[in-house]
Amino acid sequence: MSASGGTKAVVAALAANLSIAAMKFVAFALTASSSMLAEAIHSVADSGNQILLLIGGRRAARGASPEHPFGYGRERYIYAFIVSIVLFSVGGLFALFEAWEKLQNPHGIEGPWWWVPLVILAGSIVAEGLSFRTALREARPLRGGQSWVSFIRNAKQPELPVVLLEDFGALIGLVCALFGVSLTLVTGNGVWDAIGTALIGILLVAIATVLALETSSLLLGEPASDADIAKITAALEDDGTRVIHLRTMHLGPDELLVAAKFSVERGASGEQIARAIDDAEARVRGSVPAARVIYLEPDIPRGALAEAE
Repeated sequence: MSASGGTKAVVAALAANLSIAAMKFVAFALTASSSMLAEAIHSVADSGNQILLLIGGRRAARGASPEHPFGYGRERYIYAFIVSIVLFSVGGLFALFEAWEKLQNPHGIEGPWWWVPLVILAGSIVAEGLSFRTALREARPLRGGQSWVSFIRNAKQPELPVVLLEDFGALIGLVCALFGVSLTLVTGNGVWDAIGTALIGILLVAIATVLALETSSLLLGEPASDADIAKITAALEDDGTRVIHLRTMHLGPDELLVAAKFSVERGASGEQIARAIDDAEARVRGSVPAARVIYLEPDIPRGALAEAE
């Protein structure tokens, strides 16, 4: 991932959400629309999430220390997981609670400011659309030939998938709010406003669940992609040796741990084996630059041992 690309998408989303949140709170203050309140809290939660992603990226950039000899790269995963919790609780559960409250005491949108929510929702859709376009543009080079669903599921860099899902959810949420507010204005029945709010809550809970599942998998430790594993294997076997087994794990979005056992010729000297390991490490790093921590174990194939006996 281009770290700058992910940061650019996060900053664009933060700027959009802060301005949108302020407008939505104004609309709620003027109309008491529960959909507008749910959307305002949604934008506040998203803004906080983007700040968390920026903090996580900054903390992950620290070098390794005696307490954390493999570095701090996974801090980006930790903060992305916190984002999913915030989105679930502050965004989703709050919207569902507000919808329940509105269903208990529905009221229409009255007064001279009835038009304000429609204008703000339309403007918010434009602003969120621009933020979403930035995220798509930054993610497209990394997506390759994958579908967007596959990209979100397989990405090792959490920032772009998080921003993509948040912006996509925000756009759908705005449409739900527009649906609820419009029907409330037409019918004078506040139940539609409550339904729009409930739809926003359900959407946010669903997105938060997806984010939690994906980031928890990254926290547990995911291997390199199939393409990178193939490159690493080819690099190790380039001098005619054979990989007996290979294990990889992401220490962070841009850092791989590679551990492998490979065959050496029977009778090879310690100097020859050490040179072979150094050469293999250089080939692996040349093929997959993210492979920064490499442990290679030489071994004699079982067949060679049997023949010697």
